[in-house]
Order: sequence, then C-alpha cells, then structure tokens
Amino acid sequence: MKKVTVIELFAGVGGFRLGLEAGQDYEVVWSNQWEPSTKKQHASLVYEARFGTKNHSNADISEVPTADIPDADMLVGGFPCQDYSVASTLQNAKGLIGKKGVLWWSIHRILSEKKHPPKYLFLENVDRLLKSPSGQRGRDFAIMLKSLEGLGYAVEWRVINAADYGMPQRRRRIFFIGYHKSTPAHAALLKTGGKDWLHTTGVFARAFPVLEISTKTKAFSIAQDLVGLSENFNLGQQASPFENSGVFVGGHVHTEKTQADHQGERTVLGDILETGNVPEAFFVSPDDYPKWDYLKGAKKEVRTAKNGFEYHYTEGAMVFPDALDKPSRTIITGEGGKSPSRFKHVVAHKKRLRRLTPVELERLNMFPDNHTQLQGISNAKRAFFMGNALVVGVVARTAKALYDLMQRYS
Repeated sequence: MKKVTVIELFAGVGGFRLGLEAGQDYEVVWSNQWEPSTKKQHASLVYEARFGTKNHSNADISEVPTADIPDADMLVGGFPCQDYSVASTLQNAKGLIGKKGVLWWSIHRILSEKKHPPKYLFLENVDRLLKSPSGQRGRDFAIMLKSLEGLGYAVEWRVINAADYGMPQRRRRIFFIGYHKSTPAHAALLKTGGKDWLHTTGVFARAFPVLEISTKTKAFSIAQDLVGLSENFNLGQQASPFENSGVFVGGHVHTEKTQADHQGERTVLGDILETGNVPEAFFVSPDDYPKWDYLKGAKKEVRTAKNGFEYHYTEGAMVFPDALDKPSRTIITGEGGKSPSRFKHVVAHKKRLRRLTPVELERLNMFPDNHTQLQGISNAKRAFFMGNALVVGVVARTAKALYDLMQRYS
C-alpha cells in the first residue's frame, strides 16, 4: 500500500506530523500554520526549520483558496476550541455561515469545496468540546458531527489521557476520525455497529484498548438540521449526552463511558528529567520559596473583587514539588518564565527547586529534544509551544492503527 498523503492544518510546531511520519506510512504534502495574534510567526518558523518550507503555508487558513490546497488522502489538525454555532444557512448553496473567524468552518469549507475530498479525517481538540457551551451541553460537538455527516463522513471519537497508556504527561484530549462514505471503512463501521467498533474493531479500540465494562451507554439520533441544532440541541440540560467514546454513523450516535486498559510500561516525570547541568536560570530563588508555597498551598480566605464585593475563596493544596514517580500534570501555555505560579511545574533537584527546561517540556509531549530550539525563540515561547502541543505518542499509535484499518478494509 502506498503512503497516505496528508494535509496538516493548524500545524503548530509539527506534533501531528511527527506522530504521522514516525512510521513510513504517511507523507504530509501540504501544511498550514498561522498565528493571528502575533506579528512574528514563531511556530511557523520552527515548523519550517524542522520540515522545510516546501508546500508549507503561513497564511490565515480562512483566506487560503481551496484551489491552492492539493488533494490528499487525509486531513489532520488540532483546531481551536471556539463557539461553533450556526447563524444561518446559505440558500441554494453548500456553504454555511458560522461566526466569523471560527476555524472549524474553514475545515468545513475545504471539505465541501474539494472535488475529491480526503477519505479520512484525524482531528484533535480539548475534551470540553463534548460539553460546550454551558447552556446547551454538547451542542458544539453535535453541530460538528452533523456537519461532517452532511459532507459524507461517519465519525468515531475517544477522549484519551496520554498517561493512561504509559506516556509521561496527564494530558486529556479528544481525538476523532472521520471516514468518508466512499471508503470500505465507512461501510464496515455501518455494518459492525457502535459497541463492537468501540471495543474491538475500531481504530481507537486497537490503539488504546478499553476494559470490557462500560459504565454508561447511550444511543440516540441527531435529526435536526444545523440551525435547529444550534438553537435547540440539549437546551437547558445539566449534562452532555456525549460520553468519552462514541461513533456517529447513519444519523445515529452510540456513545459509552469507557475506561483505559493498559498493562504495559509507564513513563513518569522523573524519567524525562535532564541528567546534566541545568542552567541556573531555571532554579527558583530561595527568596521566592514563600510565594511558591502560598500559590501551591491550600487556601481558605476572604477576597475582595474589583467592585468591592467580598467573597470566600477556597482551593486545595497541590503536590509541591511535583512528584517524580508519577506522570506530570498537564503542561499549560504559561509554563515559561521565572514568576511564581500555581500551575507551573517545579521539581526538586540537588536539594534545590527548579522549573522544567524546554527540553523536558518537549519530552513530556514526546517531541525530539530541542525540536523547538531556534535562534530568536525564547525559552518562554518554547514552553508556550508545548502548552499548545499534543502528545506525539498518541498520534503515532492512532496513525498506525488507522493505517492497519485502511489495509484491512482496502
């Protein structure tokens, strides 16, 4: 079987590409990375330094004509989590009008305008996508599923915590795969049914096994059009109908709350720490220890809002310094910089405390050492990249299982 050609959107510093190309089965033929809030395109510069400038676009994807994007077997990307509501449909046209700047609709536009659309989709987002917005739990995900169905795709999804499968960071993200109706895999999913697909047959079942017992199982249809879903889906309900695993095919949802089943090796925070000399800049000044202690500690205090309103504030203590015998907490974009913070990682090192280095943050996302090192890129910016990145190992395992499925149903 020839290599699977890939379009990579919202590429960041290339986590999807690293995972896909870890084997020999995939080839990224066109990529796009654009950061609207910065003049200098740091992530795109890192991407080009690692993968070359050929067939890489550093332009606002919403402004890139579909004709400029080559055909490919698969489209991948970790798109921003936004408000996916639908304002209205276009009469006598395939397009949709969502809120301006919502990049999901750029994916939708590309798929709808392609004469030969990708046969497979592999997308990633934060897991709150299944529960947003707060007034219509699950509405945004229902809109996405229904819009993909309108473009000819069935979908399977799974919320994966990388640490549940032996990886070094507790990072929980939703991944979903779309199968175009022209593929044998689509027909197989329709025939197999949700439960067997989620537990034994599907891509995520093969890549990330689950226990046979599901704590919650639901089945329902999504029948309304996109505007109806936008206005009425799950209106006023306390909980989302979507569990952490599911399939959507033929207008029907089968969704279950599954539990990870991993018996293999596990990597912990202590395993990824650098063993050589760490620059002094990463060590915490003893003068700042009280600030770190306060921010990491439990609190039960009265605070005053800007408008003068007094309120009781409580929060629990965090493990401080971070435990070395467990996977790390989730990296956030504010991980860099010296200032004390509740959420930054701090480890004990030779009877002193220090923050994590850029290489250690890369290792927690399973990137190669110094992948983000480039002249003009600060350590804080490198930490920001990793706060936005995905765990490469999750992509690599999913990609292998997806390729095997393509061969199985070819």
